[in-house]
Amino acid sequence: MKVVFKRPDSLRDVPHRYCPGCGHGIAHRLVAEVIDELNIQEEVIGIAPVGCAVFAYEYFNIDMTEVAHGRPPAAATGIKRANPKKVVFTYQGDGDLAAIGMAETIHAAARGERITVIFINNTVYGMTGGQMAPTTLLDQKTATTPYGRSIKDAGYPIKMCELLGTLNGVAYLARTALDTPTHILKAKAAIKKAFQVQLDDLGLGLVEILSPCPSIWGLSPKEAIKWIQEKMIPVFKLGEFVTVDKKQ
Repeated sequence: MKVVFKRPDSLRDVPHRYCPGCGHGIAHRLVAEVIDELNIQEEVIGIAPVGCAVFAYEYFNIDMTEVAHGRPPAAATGIKRANPKKVVFTYQGDGDLAAIGMAETIHAAARGERITVIFINNTVYGMTGGQMAPTTLLDQKTATTPYGRSIKDAGYPIKMCELLGTLNGVAYLARTALDTPTHILKAKAAIKKAFQVQLDDLGLGLVEILSPCPSIWGLSPKEAIKWIQEKMIPVFKLGEFVTVDKKQ
């Protein structure tokens, strides 16, 4: 019988603990498939911080390290500079990357560190109870914005791709989503490009992935997908913001 589907070698054969409808499982598989296809399983090092992303080290069948909240780009910088032949990536949520870790993100990008960043944006702090994140949408209700995020009290959601696109050290920058099969395939292609710019020693690569969080959003998995399409994508436009060709 012809095998048409199998678990990537870079994923462990264990059940995950993510909530039903969560996008992390899909994102994990995409990253693992790219690692397998690039044949870098023995050379890659992943970094997971605090938050739902912290569970990543249980599922990737690669070398992983866990770091403090917001510090993956700083840790990745040290690991990559000490081991320049290794392929180093971070796996971060929006609270980690765009709040407590904003300085590390900005400066790693400005320096053009040869690392790959996988940025999961679900607009909330998932693990700690659903507080407002830097990417929380206007009028979105969270544990700390029970009446909806207002401009007066909390300002506007931060658009990381647009912000990082102004920095010369970024070699590849894209925003994708996990709402349709087509977008999922595009997300995988973007992840592969982000790893490739590191292999080509061109600079920092980052892929932002709009991902569902049904449990915190208070929606069913199906409703969460629709929410990405109707609420998130109009604000966080999909596409490539920096490519190798444009950088050159």
